[in-house]
Amino acid sequence: MDLASLQSLLTAVAGVRVACVGDVMVDRFVYGEVNRTSPEAPIPVLARTRDTAMLGGAGNVARNVAALGGLAALAGIIGDDAAANEALGMIGAEAGMEGHLVAEKARPTTVKTRYIAAGQQLLRVDSEDLRPVGKEAEARLVTAVRHAAGEAGAILLSDYGKGAVTPLVIEACLAAAKASGAVLIVDSKARNFARYGAVDIVKPNAAELAAATELPTETDEQVEAALTRALDLSRARAVLVTRAARGMSLAVRGEGVRHFPGRAREVFDVSGAGDTALAALGLALAAKASHEDAVAFALLASGVVVGKAGTAVATPHDLIEAEISAYMAPAEAKLATPGQVAEKAAAWRAQGLKVGFTNGCFDILHKGHVAYLAQSRAWCDRLIVGVNSDRSVRQLKGEGRPINDLESRALVLAGLSHVDLVAPFDEDTPVELIKAARPDVLIKGADYTVETVVGHDLVESWGGEVKLAPIVEGYSTSAAIARIVEKA
Repeated sequence: MDLASLQSLLTAVAGVRVACVGDVMVDRFVYGEVNRTSPEAPIPVLARTRDTAMLGGAGNVARNVAALGGLAALAGIIGDDAAANEALGMIGAEAGMEGHLVAEKARPTTVKTRYIAAGQQLLRVDSEDLRPVGKEAEARLVTAVRHAAGEAGAILLSDYGKGAVTPLVIEACLAAAKASGAVLIVDSKARNFARYGAVDIVKPNAAELAAATELPTETDEQVEAALTRALDLSRARAVLVTRAARGMSLAVRGEGVRHFPGRAREVFDVSGAGDTALAALGLALAAKASHEDAVAFALLASGVVVGKAGTAVATPHDLIEAEISAYMAPAEAKLATPGQVAEKAAAWRAQGLKVGFTNGCFDILHKGHVAYLAQSRAWCDRLIVGVNSDRSVRQLKGEGRPINDLESRALVLAGLSHVDLVAPFDEDTPVELIKAARPDVLIKGADYTVETVVGHDLVESWGGEVKLAPIVEGYSTSAAIARIVEKA
């Protein structure tokens, strides 16, 4: 997925409603230091330093939906205990989440407590009841599913085998999906995929696929055979297997198998990566993305969270930064996020260098642009160029623009010797980038006045200046497009 496609999809998923159904948990992390072994047994002694807690299971799927910009409606079972109150408080504290949780008396809320030192997990303690939920609570959960799934574009069913996903709950999800046209995706730890009926997608990992089909899943060829077998054993329309560093593989009934390679990532913690993949996949499909774009979105999001500690979430900013970083080869290292702009500009100023900033669409780069950027660079030691996203170019220039997508425009700018850093922005103005860069010199074309340059007041407030670069007459992107149309 290129940067322009990613930004377009992030815009499309904003505010999309997704129902997250299934086993809700509390993930607790106890961090500390180990400096000695217990005198009572050959085990490490953990000196506790801090605790954190967050929603896990279907709750973590909902957290990720909300973090990516969607509206998550969470339906599941909790106990009647302190951990249940903790889970309800977490939902209330999260923007973009609403709770439809059912409390069952005499049932503990599922809690997973991990003890961690020096980045390594020492022990996990689970508090749970694996029995199917009781009939009364099950009936209330079916009602909760109907409410959560109302107007949802996707229903994501997380079956961790903790008792919430009963046949009646599955039937409720199937009925809700049929009624609304929502895509229904199951993330299953069960060996029997057939129990879910005619869902749209079943999403196991490689080990779960191997267990369900009793076939190996190491190579592409083995995965293809296992996916084909999984379709034969179920009524699912498609099966998507997550394969860690090998990426994902998708089998659609009647269409064969497609492999989506993953990117090399520095893995810090795999906790919850499958939940993130499910959330991103469902949110993208709810926004009517293609299978290809939805899987690419899921790969990117899950790749981000494995680089974070604990049961983490991926945000739009994380995804954009990760996508930009994928292109950070030596020749392309000038591309930057707003955070990187702030860091780099501060480092340059600390070296006594004068930082300049300019911005534009730079759709079809021509002689006028080159002269303008050369003049801009002459007024400073380091030049930062903000470049409009495809969406903002369309808003400024109209339909049919830009001619070149954001990735192409940014990389062409980054290839110019006069340009030291290129920062894409999606807002209507570059004011946030200007705040990040805090330039000593703000530059625009001479067709502006100082007072009409966006950010002039900010730059002048910290002692900077505004410069107006002369325009090379006869050269503009609009004129270039007109000449192309004329010759067509």
